[in-house]
Amino acid sequence: MSAPTDARGSTFLACESGCPGRIDANEVRYRCPSCAGLLEVRRDLGPLAQIAAGEWRQLFDGRGPTRMGWDASGVWSKREWVLPEATAGEAVSLGEGFSPLVPVPRLAREIGVGELWVKECGVAHTGSFKDLGMSVLVTQVVRLRKAGVPVRAVACASTGDTSAALAAYGAAAGLPVVVLLPKSKVSTAQLVQPLAHGALVLALQTDFDGCMRLVQQLSEDPAIYLANSMNPWRLEGQKTVAVEIVQQLGWEAPDWIALPGGNLGNTGAIGMGLALVEKLAGVPRHTKLLVGQVESANPFFRSFGAGFRVRPTVVAGDTAATAIRIGAPVSYGRAIRALERCGGIVTSASEDAIADAAALADGLGQYLCPQTAAALEGVRQAAAAGRIGSKDRVVLVATAHGLKFTEAKVRYHEGTLAGADSRRANAPVEVEASLAAVRRALKERERR
Repeated sequence: MSAPTDARGSTFLACESGCPGRIDANEVRYRCPSCAGLLEVRRDLGPLAQIAAGEWRQLFDGRGPTRMGWDASGVWSKREWVLPEATAGEAVSLGEGFSPLVPVPRLAREIGVGELWVKECGVAHTGSFKDLGMSVLVTQVVRLRKAGVPVRAVACASTGDTSAALAAYGAAAGLPVVVLLPKSKVSTAQLVQPLAHGALVLALQTDFDGCMRLVQQLSEDPAIYLANSMNPWRLEGQKTVAVEIVQQLGWEAPDWIALPGGNLGNTGAIGMGLALVEKLAGVPRHTKLLVGQVESANPFFRSFGAGFRVRPTVVAGDTAATAIRIGAPVSYGRAIRALERCGGIVTSASEDAIADAAALADGLGQYLCPQTAAALEGVRQAAAAGRIGSKDRVVLVATAHGLKFTEAKVRYHEGTLAGADSRRANAPVEVEASLAAVRRALKERERR
């Protein structure tokens, strides 16, 4: 099926809190000039809604990784819903999206849910879901520069994955990239990625929240374009996770989508994606969200417990889940609106519970990053409490590849991971180089 040529409404920026007025989509701005709230990308959905839901599903099903060009991108195969003004020549793609959706029935039985699927967003060019949003953001920068907007460099604060994605997509587009990282608080794999892609990496003696404050100040210069998720163009790419999940399930929405919560942009983005598949693809809304946090950095959980009447910030403490070690999430309001629209819960888990959840999943064939394990532990808690039903279909969004967190996994199996009892540790067994010794080791394992 060919693309609907008339399915393009006007695109603009608007205050997410509802202040009146439109801001030109090509203006470099991140906050509302009236209330200083965050902006969101909006477009007139009227022309899109004129296309029948079945036609949208057929169109998207006709694109995919076996195709050529931007049809092979999980983001740009949904371009009419993402950035319809972009051309194939402008789109910066590194094969993002179309990540596997894997059923894990043994793990589902272990934690007490009907079905559990893992959306492997870490199976991506830079190893995390951040590729989805960065493809759109960098494409928008390309379009801005083409239109004469003097963007000199693109900058971000990062706990690791954002910097990797920005550096890769920036390098692909020929854009200078500046990264602010908290010194000694990201994994080796995450640190080396932006270095390898040629970014200017600044290791600051602060935490992520400190880096975030500085990069916002830096980007007050309009020539330094901000690439963190407070930039609404990031969410336009990330919302395709929800669209893709529903598509992979045969255009049926799951009962729950569970994901880790750090800066909370992904929570808002998934809520946006679910709203689109309901309105344009005719998929009834019933999916609830579960946002999993870690006890040492759980301001959203605390706010949820207070009915979102207060917005606590915390000084984020040490955790193996470094990507969600954030005490003042920028997309707090977006995440609240997603939960209010979809329904759902926020959970919090200890270091030991997160490490045990990861080890449980890994022992059943998965290889979860600590952040995803926080969400899995949330599902386990909710199922035990009866909040998630024993027949519910749950999709767990694995936000990054476990290989990025090898050091934490090694420490777990060595029994040295801080805060973890390592009950499922599986250390290597040293034996002499003889058949008898190998056989003794096999028998010992069988006796366990």
